Amino acid sequence: MNQFHILENRFPGRRAALKRDILEQALYCFIELGVEATTIDAIRARCETSVGAIYHHFGNKEGILSALFFAAQDDQRQHLDQELANTNSLREAVYSVICSYLDWVVANPEWARFLYQARSAVAKGPFQEELKDRNAKGFRELKAKLLGFGNESNSIVQPFEIVISLIVGPSENYCKAWLAGRVQTSPRDYREEFAESAWRSLQR
Repeated sequence: MNQFHILENRFPGRRAALKRDILEQALYCFIELGVEATTIDAIRARCETSVGAIYHHFGNKEGILSALFFAAQDDQRQHLDQELANTNSLREAVYSVICSYLDWVVANPEWARFLYQARSAVAKGPFQEELKDRNAKGFRELKAKLLGFGNESNSIVQPFEIVISLIVGPSENYCKAWLAGRVQTSPRDYREEFAESAWRSLQR
């Protein structure tokens, strides 16, 4: 697994090295053992540090889980924002949403697996309000972008709250199947098909 630029971006510098190491080994544990089965002791044994150090940096297992989840979520959204910044039409924006999502999953499969596995636990845990706030902010920003193309946006189906599911739903379903090994073709190979399907799904 060589995808730890996400942790380096989130927790930069030498002083955060132990924090990054704890999170890296915790990610291995969550992926290999599952979110529920992973314990602080399992993480401690893997990163060869003290329980005290883990609690000092993250408080508890839920703190580690949320730190990893939000780091991945931020990286995914940063990638999306970069793609959307270069769009000049509603169709381009929809294509960018799909392509950035598929590209991120293919480039970061372990993180993508973790996001799918951990979402429910974070949504039900002590960081659920932070997750709600983050998701609401992301929804508002994407809505503003998609509705910011003037008369083009009048073609979007209503209500808008179903739009994100229409756009991303099929791609997400395929990515889950690919990560689970149920399909072999890379999601990136179907960028055009999923993007065009998403675009058509928005037409009234």
